[in-house]
Amino acid sequence: MHITVNDEARDVTADALDAILLELGYGNSKVATALDGAFVPAARRAQTRVADGARLEILAPMQGG
Repeated sequence: MHITVNDEARDVTADALDAILLELGYGNSKVATALDGAFVPAARRAQTRVADGARLEILAPMQGG
C-alpha cells in the first residue's frame, strides 16, 4: 500500500497503524501520530486502519531547553 509519511512517499504492507509504526522502524518509541490530519492516541493505534493514499505524520519528542 502507498502512503505518505512525514511528506515522504512510502510503501508498507501493514494496514493497522501500530503495525505500520513497527514496519517503519519506530518499534515501541514514544511518538505522536496523526492520520490524515487527525491525532491518533497510542491506545487507539491497534484499532486504527490506514487506507491506501493516507497521510501519516509521526512526531518524536525532542530534548533541549
